[in-house]
Amino acid sequence: MNEKLIIIGASGHGKVAADVALKMKMWKNIYFLDDAKGFVSSLNLDVIGPVKDVRKYIRDADIFVAIGDNRVRRSIQERIEIFGANVPVLIHPSAVVGSEVEINAGSILMAGAIINSSTAIGKGVIVNTGASIDHDNVIEDYVHIAPGVHLAGSIKIGQQTFIGIGSTVKNNVQITGECVIGAGSLVIKNIVEKGTYIGTPAKKMQPVNQNTVPNTLKIL
Repeated sequence: MNEKLIIIGASGHGKVAADVALKMKMWKNIYFLDDAKGFVSSLNLDVIGPVKDVRKYIRDADIFVAIGDNRVRRSIQERIEIFGANVPVLIHPSAVVGSEVEINAGSILMAGAIINSSTAIGKGVIVNTGASIDHDNVIEDYVHIAPGVHLAGSIKIGQQTFIGIGSTVKNNVQITGECVIGAGSLVIKNIVEKGTYIGTPAKKMQPVNQNTVPNTLKIL
């Protein structure tokens, strides 16, 4: 661990990640890297350059990727790990973590998150504000669990899946990778095909046929 933390991404998600890091009180100095023009500071922390400058800091700073998009976050984290970066886990002091919980590099638990016993959290996972993950869950790499999501026991979430705000997943359900579960949805059975699912219970949205159903979406 280093005394300096560099956070990649200085906008909304980056600010929350920085706030968690500040509250952890583990780093003397925290800075951002961001490609947006005109960004000089965020949350009163300096933006010290674009993302491409990350290799300058690999040896003397911990590096955390605070990008909300699952695929982009994965791409950047995998690249900096090849460079030899030390990628920390960020855990808000108000988060509750049970026994035998494994949390891998680049993941973040935000304020009020609850992770119950015997759960495995992969790399680069976001467990957002007030989300709860019960016992014996497997959350694979680069998943985003949005605010207020509730996962019951013995659930498996595949890589890069997004579980939308306020959604609920019943126990013993598996959701394949690269899915989107819409806000407020209820998942009560396994999801084995990639796609976007919404509703209570959640059903897969079908692509629009522009010739027959303009400006609408069919839902199975």
